[in-house]
Amino acid sequence: MAHKPLAALPTLVVLISGSGSNLQAILKAIQTGRLQARIGAVISNRPDVYGLQRAAEAGIPTAVVDHTAFANREGFDETLQQQIDSFKPDLVVLAGFMRILTPAFVRHYQGRMLNIHPSLLPLYKGIHTHRRVLEDGGDEHGVSVHFVTPELDGGPLIMQAKVPVLPSDSETSLAERVQVQEHVIYPQVVKWFVEGRLKLEGNQAMLDGNALTRPIQHISGE
Repeated sequence: MAHKPLAALPTLVVLISGSGSNLQAILKAIQTGRLQARIGAVISNRPDVYGLQRAAEAGIPTAVVDHTAFANREGFDETLQQQIDSFKPDLVVLAGFMRILTPAFVRHYQGRMLNIHPSLLPLYKGIHTHRRVLEDGGDEHGVSVHFVTPELDGGPLIMQAKVPVLPSDSETSLAERVQVQEHVIYPQVVKWFVEGRLKLEGNQAMLDGNALTRPIQHISGE
């Protein structure tokens, strides 16, 4: 596939709070030509996280909007929105971004903001998903990619990948296997979006003009 000129590529802004492993997966898809897009900036709510170093080493502009410097969530979101909009993104990608966003912020980007969550939504919204699955004795776990709406981890689902929960699993081992699947499905969903195949219409995810009444299931090895 011929590469488009850099200026003509869809622009992503990636929001992180930590190591940026999903950022790295998306960056790899771009570098290998699988994903025809550019990352305009990586923005973190925490300074000194490894994801910022990953971005800098790839020549990607970075910014920090430290949530601890703000008296309330609204002030943080307003400043974050100004930073994001300065890069004119076509898509905002939440990649391990550990902040609950205000409804006004979400509405500003609705239909062009994606999130990845380490569970088979609607199960286990929120944090500590691996621990909760193990505590419940579940036999299946996984990861979901969805459009972001004001409901926490509640936006229309696009794609999921499942992993079995093994009797020997710890939080760490289960998280590692889930993360392998994260790095497969998130670049794929971003690819669908930047190619114009994936859209949000009302509260319905659409792929190739068809309503996703249930998330697409990625089968390991495909």
